[in-house]
Amino acid sequence: MLRRFRDLPIRGKLLAMVLVPLAVVLPLLGIILLVWADLAFDRLLITKVRADLAVANGYFERVLGEVGASAATLADSNALHLALGRQPAGDLVPLLQRFKAREGLDFVNLRSDDGTLLATDFSPAPDGSGAPAFRAPQAASRRGTIEVLSVEDMRHLAPALLPRVAVPLVPTLNAAPTTRAQEERAMAVVAVAPVIAPDGRRLGHVQAGVLLNRNLPFIDHINGIVYPEGSLPFGSQGTATLFLDDVRISTNVRLFGADPTNRAIGTRVSQTVRDAVLGRGSTWLDRAFVVSDWYVSGYQPLADGAGQRVGMLYVGFLERPFTLLKYGALAAIGLTFFAVMVSAALVSLRGARGIFKPIEQMAQTMQRVETGEMDSRVGRVRSHDEIGQLAGHLDHLLDVIADKTRALERWNAELDAKVAERTRELQAAQQQLVRSEKLAAVGQLTASIAHEVNNPIAVIQGNLDLARELLGDDAQRVAGELRLVDEQVERMRLIVTQLLQFARPNEFAGYVDNVDTAQVLESCLVLVAHLLSRTNIVLVKRLHTARLPAINRNELQQVVVNLLVNAIHAMPEGGTLTLATRDAGEERVEIDIADTGAGLAPELLAELFQPFVTRKKDGTGLGLWISRGIVERYGGDIRAANRADGGHGAVFTVVLRVDGRAG
Repeated sequence: MLRRFRDLPIRGKLLAMVLVPLAVVLPLLGIILLVWADLAFDRLLITKVRADLAVANGYFERVLGEVGASAATLADSNALHLALGRQPAGDLVPLLQRFKAREGLDFVNLRSDDGTLLATDFSPAPDGSGAPAFRAPQAASRRGTIEVLSVEDMRHLAPALLPRVAVPLVPTLNAAPTTRAQEERAMAVVAVAPVIAPDGRRLGHVQAGVLLNRNLPFIDHINGIVYPEGSLPFGSQGTATLFLDDVRISTNVRLFGADPTNRAIGTRVSQTVRDAVLGRGSTWLDRAFVVSDWYVSGYQPLADGAGQRVGMLYVGFLERPFTLLKYGALAAIGLTFFAVMVSAALVSLRGARGIFKPIEQMAQTMQRVETGEMDSRVGRVRSHDEIGQLAGHLDHLLDVIADKTRALERWNAELDAKVAERTRELQAAQQQLVRSEKLAAVGQLTASIAHEVNNPIAVIQGNLDLARELLGDDAQRVAGELRLVDEQVERMRLIVTQLLQFARPNEFAGYVDNVDTAQVLESCLVLVAHLLSRTNIVLVKRLHTARLPAINRNELQQVVVNLLVNAIHAMPEGGTLTLATRDAGEERVEIDIADTGAGLAPELLAELFQPFVTRKKDGTGLGLWISRGIVERYGGDIRAANRADGGHGAVFTVVLRVDGRAG
C-alpha cells in the first residue's frame, strides 16, 4: 500500500492526503457517534422505564402496607373487642361492613385462632364449613401479602366479587402454549392481624384484603402515578398491568386499538418475558411486544406470602414515538456530518488544486519536451510561492538547455556520421575475418583428415576387396564381418565428405528456388515415416504461413530430416512431435520442430552447434553443425531452446529469408 502511494502522481497524493481523512475519519467518527447516540438513547429509555417500575412498585408496596395497617387497626379496635364480648356473633357483620367501606377494602372477615371462618362482611354469617385456606402470619407484621385464591375461597370471602374473578383467555401472539380457556383463580392483597385480649389471650385473626382481578381503579391509579398527564412527550402512551401468572387480570392496555373501554384483560405475556420473569425471577427492562405494538417495558415478579412467584407487575410506554425521534435525531446527525464532510472536501480540494495544478503544468511541460517539443514552457502560474518560483526557474533552465542542445545536436550529427562509417567498416572487416578464420580452421582440419583418413580408407578398402577375391567361396563364412567393415569405411568417407561440404560451401551449394515449406515438411515426414511407425509419437501440425523462402529444396529437406530424426530419437517412449510455420517480420519465415523429450541441458545448449558434439552413442556430432552451415549460406539461422510453455522437451527453429539473399 505504501509503495502504491509512493507511485501516485502529485495530484493523487494530495487528493489522498486531503480526502482520505475526510472520507474515512469523518464517516468513522460519524458512525461511532451514531452508534453511541443510538445506544445512549436506548439506555435512556431503559433508565426511564426502570424508574417508572420503581415508582409503580413503591406504590404497590404502599398498598400492601395500607391493607396490613387496616387489618391491624380493626384487630386493635375497641369496637371489635366489645362486639366479640356480645352474643350473637352476627352483630359483627355491620361492624365489618362499616370498616370495609371506610378502609376501601374488598373483603373483611374474622377467623378463629385455628383459622375457622367466624364472620364476614356479608350476611348470612358462614357456618365455618368449607372455609377458605388460611395462612397465619409467622411473626407480627403490619404488611399485606399477595395471595392466589380459588373460586371456592372467594365464594366464602366475598361472593359479590365472583363475577370479577374469572378471566377468559384471549389468544395472544408469541405467548406460551396452553390448553386453558380461562383463568379461574383470583389474585388478592391479603393482610392478617391477630386479635389480642387485654389478658394476652389470642381471640382470633382479622383477615382483610383487596381483589386485584379486574381492579381497574387500582391499576389506573398506578398508571396515573407513574405516567401523569403530559409526562410522556411525542404522543407516547404509558400503561400499567397486573399479571396472575402470565395472564393480564388488570390493565389499561387497550385491546388492539378498539373501544377504549375494551381493555386487554385475558391476553398473555410473551413466552420470552414469561421465562425470564416468572421462570428465572429476573426483572425485565427492555423492549417487548405488548398485545399489538412494541413498548419500552419493565416487568417485575410478584411473590406470594410463601415466596412463590405468582404474577408480575408491569409498566411501560409506547416505543414508536421515541423510535421516530431517535431516527430523526440520528438522521440529523448523519446529515450534519455529511454536510461538514462535503464542505470540508470542497474547501480542501480548492486548496489542493492551487498546489498540484502548477506542478502538473511543469510535469506536462517536461513530457512535451521529452517528446521533442523543445519550445514548450510552463508559462505564468497564479501562485507566487516556492512552486511559482520553481516554475520560473524551470522555464529559464529549459531555455538554457535548448541552446546547449542545439549545439550538441550539431556536434553529435558530425560525430555520428564518422562513427557510423567507421563502425560499418569494422563490422564488415570483423565478419569477414571471423568467417575467414573459421573456414581456414575447418579447411586445415578437413585437409588433415582427408590426408590422414582417405589413404588408410583406400588401403583398407583395397585389401578388403583383395581378401574377398582370395577367399572366394570361403568369404561367405565371414560375410557379416566383411559387410560391417564396408559400412564403417563408408561412414568414414561420409564424415570426410561432410567436413569438405562445410569447409567449401560454394562447391556443394545447389540452385536457389522459392520453396513451399508445407510441402517440404510433408515430404520429410514421408522420409521419416518408418521411424514414426515404430513409436508412440503423436504428430501435431500448425502451418500458418504462405510465404515462399528462397533456398535449395534438397538442402532444406536435408536439414529438416536431420532435425526430425533428432526429435524422434529424443522421445523413445513416445510423446508429441509438433511442426509449426509462421511469419517472422517482413522478410523471414520460421519453422519450429518441437518434441516432448528430456530437453537440452544448459551445458549442451552452449556448444550444441559445434562439430563433434553429440549425446548419441552412434552419432558423429556433425548433423546440427552442417545443418546450420547450410541454412547460414542462404542468410538464415537455426536456434535451439527448451520449451517455454511449461512442458518438457526442446524446440529447434529454422529461420529462412524470403528474399533469398545469402549471408
